[in-house]
Amino acid sequence: MPLFWKAYTSDVTQFITELKAKKPTLEAEQRAGRALLWDKQIDRSAQADFSDAKVAQSPYVYFSRPPKP
Repeated sequence: MPLFWKAYTSDVTQFITELKAKKPTLEAEQRAGRALLWDKQIDRSAQADFSDAKVAQSPYVYFSRPPKP
């Protein structure tokens, strides 16, 4: 290895490192935003009811079949 060898870091990695250094609360804010939108408790019984109530879609949705006599 040469005397002045340095490990390569990409521009993106450098940008993220600088951003985290400038704003140390960034990760906490990201986690709070994720919790606000995505980390929710799922009601399993309601999910089961929704899937049971689903109506099968016809193969060709733009043509309604005439009612059978």
